[in-house]
Amino acid sequence: MDDVDSTMQSASANYRGLKEESQNLSADQTRRQRLVVISLVALVVILIGLTVGAFLYLSNEGTPTERIRDIMIIFMAFEFMILGLAMVILIIQLATLINLIQNEIRPILESTNETANTMRGTAAFLSDNLVEPVIKINEYLYGLYRLFELIGIRKK
Repeated sequence: MDDVDSTMQSASANYRGLKEESQNLSADQTRRQRLVVISLVALVVILIGLTVGAFLYLSNEGTPTERIRDIMIIFMAFEFMILGLAMVILIIQLATLINLIQNEIRPILESTNETANTMRGTAAFLSDNLVEPVIKINEYLYGLYRLFELIGIRKK
């Protein structure tokens, strides 16, 4: 009995440890997500500030056209840098998704397929060894019943 109690306590301690570990992981993920959101908001605010500053500067009289052209070229280069960064992030996310599918979802599907095959085999075994003999016995008993009815031992 003491072995069972110690095993139950050990299992309970393991469960609590796993639960705390998963909470720590989710706290780390939450912090990481907050950092990403704050960074994106800061980036958007900086871009809006730069756009407003450029507009105010360019709206002054006497601003030469060459300067406007140069600023637009710089602005377009900055925009392409942001698009390139977005593409890199997208590729990293795609690689993470592929890794998730290969290493986590595929084993789950294989395990599910194996379980379905086991269930199919169990159903066939039960059909052959349990259901079929019961049906045969019922057939024979009904045949005896009909025989007794025909002979007159059993009344209809």
